Amino acid sequence: MIISVASGKGGTGKTTVATNLALSLGEVQFFDCDVEEPNANIFIKAEIKDSKKVTVTIPEIDKTKCNYCGKCSDFCAYNALAVVKSNVLVFPELCHSCGGCELICPKNAINWCERVIGKVEHGHANGIDFY
Repeated sequence: MIISVASGKGGTGKTTVATNLALSLGEVQFFDCDVEEPNANIFIKAEIKDSKKVTVTIPEIDKTKCNYCGKCSDFCAYNALAVVKSNVLVFPELCHSCGGCELICPKNAINWCERVIGKVEHGHANGIDFY
C-alpha cells in the first residue's frame, strides 16, 4: 500500500500528519520530498547512514575559444547566458541543462561543469526506512 501526503499550502501540517502516520504504522519507507524544507527527520530522528549529492550540469565558457557572437544567449529560452562585450555571464540557477547552447555554439566554446542542487540522505529509525 502507498500512502502519500502531498501538496497544499505551507504550514497546514502535512509533515506532522506524514510523520505520525509513519510512526504509527511501523515498518515503512518514508520519503520526505519537500524541496524547500525537507524537515521530517526532525520528528523521525533517523540516523543518517548515507548521503549522496544531487547535481545538474551547467555551461562553462572556454574564453580561449569563444568569439562572443551571442548565439548561445540568443538561443537560451531561460536567459541563463548573457554576452556582455567580451564576457559571457552564466546564471547557473536559471539554466535547465538542455544543452542547446552547446549545440548552437559555432566555436565549440561550451564545456559542462556540475552544480550541486541538493542531496539525498538515507537512514533508519523506529522501523522507518527514511529518505
